[in-house]
Amino acid sequence: MPPTVDLDLLLPRDAARRLASSADEADLVALLRRDRARPHVRATMVTSVDGAAAGADGRSGSLGTPADRRVFAVLRALADVVLVGAGTVRAEGYRELPVAAGLREVRASLGLGPRIVPAVVTCRGDVPADVADGALVVTGPQGADRARAAVGADRTVVVPAPHDPGSPDLRAAVAALAARGLRHVLAEGGPRLLADLLAAGLVDELCLTTSPLLVAGDAPRAATGARPLDPPRAARVRHLLHATDGTVLTCWDLRAPVGSGS
Repeated sequence: MPPTVDLDLLLPRDAARRLASSADEADLVALLRRDRARPHVRATMVTSVDGAAAGADGRSGSLGTPADRRVFAVLRALADVVLVGAGTVRAEGYRELPVAAGLREVRASLGLGPRIVPAVVTCRGDVPADVADGALVVTGPQGADRARAAVGADRTVVVPAPHDPGSPDLRAAVAALAARGLRHVLAEGGPRLLADLLAAGLVDELCLTTSPLLVAGDAPRAATGARPLDPPRAARVRHLLHATDGTVLTCWDLRAPVGSGS
């Protein structure tokens, strides 16, 4: 069963209501489901109130709340593939990506397989053992041999970046995943990968959870890149959820025209 913390949909106002918790999470699925005929990249991140993307232990998981876990389970269940940086896999202790029992039928009804495919982004081809079984590896030429040795050539996606041949080209990677039938991508970070995806203009929407915690310190922000986006990327609130535990969960549309309503 998903966490039973209550969630109130506050925006859009004309749809405001309480989203009932159930095994199949029908209300959340209806809110978060997207057109499967089109490729779609959705990023999800969690931060503290003061903007930290990791707690004192250096992990984003320590910022998680029952409300965040409830939504996160649905986001994963609706994805073909989870795109994640190798550093985040190591830091967060990734293993198999389970689907909650009540959401397995949801995946089946959408024509999705029983397993969520992980795709690990790595320049060096390092594949953490926790996810090596069944994972795809996205890398550039310098990491190709190591990745093939770890997961096999059929699960290695080599996409050299035009201006940095040692790094993977994320735009080409998303296209290569779509060619494999993995059209709906859930990007789970870390902050560097999210910044790179944003810089490449690949993110359709960002699901951002604000945990009711203050962290301070020097933790990274949700998106931490070598340089800022110039100009900054416009975003429009698609929906806003508030949980009884104080968590605020927003979905930001990054494709909507500037000034469009919520």
